Amino acid sequence: MSKCFPAAAALALAIGLSAGTAHGNEENVVSDPHQWLEGVEDAKALDWVKAQNAKAEAELASTPQFAQLEAELLAIYDSDDKIPGVYKQGEWYYNFWKDKQNPRGLWRRTTLEEYRKPRPQWEVLIDLDALNKAEGENWIWHGADCLRPDYRRCLVALSRGGADADVTREFDLENKSWVEGGFFREEAKGALSWIDADTVYVYSDFGPGSLTESGYPRVVKRWQRGTPLVSAVPVYEGKPDDMYIAAMHDHTPGFERDFVSRTLAFYNDELYLVAADGALTKIDAPNSANKGVHRQWLTLELREPWEVAGRTYPAGSLLASDFDAFMAGEREFQVLFEPTDTTSLAGSSWTRNHLVLNVLEDVKSKLWVLTPGADGWARRPLAGLPEFGTVSASAVDDEESDALWLTVTDYLTPTTLMLGDAAPDAPAPEVLKTMPTFFDASKHVVEQHFATSKDGTRVPYFLVRPKDAKPDGRNPTLLYGYGGFEISLTPGYSGGVGKGWLEKGGTYAVANIRGGGEYGPRWHQAALKANRHKAYEDFAAVAQDLIDRKITSPAHLGIRGGSNGGLLTGNMLVQYPELFGAVVIQVPLLDMQRYNKLLAGASWMAEYGDPDKPEEWAFIRTFSPYHLFDPEQKYPPTILLTSTRDDRVHPGHARKMMAKMLESGQDVRYYENIEGGHGGAADNRQAAHMDALYLTFLWQQLAGEPGAPAPAP
Repeated sequence: MSKCFPAAAALALAIGLSAGTAHGNEENVVSDPHQWLEGVEDAKALDWVKAQNAKAEAELASTPQFAQLEAELLAIYDSDDKIPGVYKQGEWYYNFWKDKQNPRGLWRRTTLEEYRKPRPQWEVLIDLDALNKAEGENWIWHGADCLRPDYRRCLVALSRGGADADVTREFDLENKSWVEGGFFREEAKGALSWIDADTVYVYSDFGPGSLTESGYPRVVKRWQRGTPLVSAVPVYEGKPDDMYIAAMHDHTPGFERDFVSRTLAFYNDELYLVAADGALTKIDAPNSANKGVHRQWLTLELREPWEVAGRTYPAGSLLASDFDAFMAGEREFQVLFEPTDTTSLAGSSWTRNHLVLNVLEDVKSKLWVLTPGADGWARRPLAGLPEFGTVSASAVDDEESDALWLTVTDYLTPTTLMLGDAAPDAPAPEVLKTMPTFFDASKHVVEQHFATSKDGTRVPYFLVRPKDAKPDGRNPTLLYGYGGFEISLTPGYSGGVGKGWLEKGGTYAVANIRGGGEYGPRWHQAALKANRHKAYEDFAAVAQDLIDRKITSPAHLGIRGGSNGGLLTGNMLVQYPELFGAVVIQVPLLDMQRYNKLLAGASWMAEYGDPDKPEEWAFIRTFSPYHLFDPEQKYPPTILLTSTRDDRVHPGHARKMMAKMLESGQDVRYYENIEGGHGGAADNRQAAHMDALYLTFLWQQLAGEPGAPAPAP
């Protein structure tokens, strides 16, 4: 199995300590009158939350139109006709599934022969709703790690209410039961990972001093079955200001290796090879490079230029080297990808004999197959795929075959799942599943445009508009963005946005602003720390371009973003209020003076900066919506959405901003889901309710109630 360390894990953290703040030694000086709202489970704070929720419900959720939309969204999210995504373990194909009858979900499996059928027969392994009922819990599925090669024993992670913190329990797939006296990890941020049938790596909360300042594991240990956790043998201990420490065993036959990953910050990590005697040898590659190991190969995806052995490789390149030769000191590389002004590497996936690259060119994807040989690496485009949409590829089983899962989608075309092959003589991909049509897309068209940002940078954005839309500035338009952590926004089918916005006649736009990964590391790095304002200037430029084209006007233009995207829309609210008629801010960062003291916030200082350093607070303050808020300014109508159980981005950000906006008489409403974690919702019903809230709010503000005339521009 190929290993890629540890950027994938770090990205997952992008996208706490269950209550309160992460720092116990923080000064007790409180100058913010709303800071009491940071008490996540504080009774007074929760009473305040419930009062705000009631007002939002009364305003938005009391109409027949809301009830209809919520029901339509729930029907989509619960649909039995959605594509059940699967992954292969041994001869079985596994899936986790939620629907109306199973709101918390089923972990189940089937055969490929069954999976090809319109209605496969599934073997249920864990019924999470039944487990919750039996145990009086509110478990949310966090995944299962099953031990190769027989895949009988699995380490199952379960979260209470959707928090990042979870427990790990051992499960027997043959008996379909929990292993009595098996491996068990108490609730914390961290994990267990298999070494062999009787040994695991454990990185978790071992007590005082064992967590980083970000609230993630600082210590990793080797734990033997049948022994108490306190006797687990330390493998590596990071520093308090590191971000995340983990370890893993590569089970690939003939290439078994152990690794420790030390993540210092986002896109700043060290990878160590663990010898049989426990000695650690650092992989001598740049900390900023994404390091992958697959069989005999080491791959390095560079995020900064690297000068080595008399040659400089540009940022965004993908290099390959023989792993053992590299560890022996050789520095010979094959360049597998090198970016241009319009291209970037969106991802890669190994099969048994090939490496498949997903390349974005102006945010449109193309797949290439690379094959190592005696004369270097041959390359060719992957044949048999449609010419439109976002295309992605992942290996079905990278040890046994060159089979690929292939998906194709765009904003108006339901996602299609195909089974293909990376071999040069492979037949055309086989269509396995197609998502049903959840909304009428016949009246819309997808376009790509480019806006010009304040500094002259060309910023792409996608536009989904009615074919007959008139350029009169009156089209209700929703603009979405994220712009952080090198995450790319590519076209994809959303039944919720389609049903709740497009089918009503709305226009939808997605901005590919700096801070994201659409043009590789340079696009991300252009908006870090003191340059954060460039992401916001890009988003404002896209909004202005929509207005200049008369697609819409400020009175009809709404925006939405969550997490880092909530920081984006929060800045749009306070810095560009004249551009928008409605603002949706979800699970946001807003108080950038205290973000590093709240839950996982300290892990994002490589992105935003350290507000405790005066020289950095000087620029962070310029994009802290909580501090830029002016009570004398009239802001556009706003809704803030968050979750009590979000232990990644603290709900205090949204709570305090709501309190400040209420004080100055702003047009604002607030809804906090009691469960849901950073995703905001713990099941489909909660997701449908929250989505119906923001969609109803936007339609009311930008187009009026269904059937009512649109407000004048």
